[in-house]
Amino acid sequence: MIQFTLADILAGLWTGFQWTILLSLLAFVLGGIVGLLILFARITKSRALQWFARIYIEVFQGTPLLMQLFMLFFGIALLGIDVSAWLAAAVGLTLFTSAFLAEIWRGCVEAISKGQWEASASLAFNYREQMRYVILPQAMRIAIPPTVGFSVQVVKGTAVASIIGFTELTKTGTMIANATFDPFLVYGLVALGYFLLCWPLSLLARLLEHRVNGPGKA
Repeated sequence: MIQFTLADILAGLWTGFQWTILLSLLAFVLGGIVGLLILFARITKSRALQWFARIYIEVFQGTPLLMQLFMLFFGIALLGIDVSAWLAAAVGLTLFTSAFLAEIWRGCVEAISKGQWEASASLAFNYREQMRYVILPQAMRIAIPPTVGFSVQVVKGTAVASIIGFTELTKTGTMIANATFDPFLVYGLVALGYFLLCWPLSLLARLLEHRVNGPGKA
């Protein structure tokens, strides 16, 4: 029987930890880009784009992330297209993230007072100029805390990718636990890994929220 030391376990988990960080960053960056496009579609004056954005958000917010990953990984394979676990996880988390970020940012845009729109209109700004120079800069300031806070959900969402075989922290932990027959230690270290990723982000989100709201308003 092969004996695994604590150093062996930590080395294996470190590999999964790195893949979790990479997948989280990729999903958050690409999800932010797609989410920004969905946001513009959601707040545009075009009825067709508004409906597209609404349906997009409802679909990806209203269905489990696990089902979305299954559809991408197994559903597309039924069409004869080979999809790797890495690609399915990246695309699935990107779409999931973009839907939530778009809705978070829409709420921030709508939080801007009507007077800001009227003031910018009095300066002869058209809709695009109003958004670019007046509304979005203020909305971005409001959006920073909830956006950082949602990043915690993205990190934890990467664990679901283990179901389709992507070897992030949870999947790596499962394989090591099966090999060492010491699930308590291994999954304890896995939980610690997620805590080390999510706790600083949660603290940062609260700090940013306090700064945005001001003393006594948080």
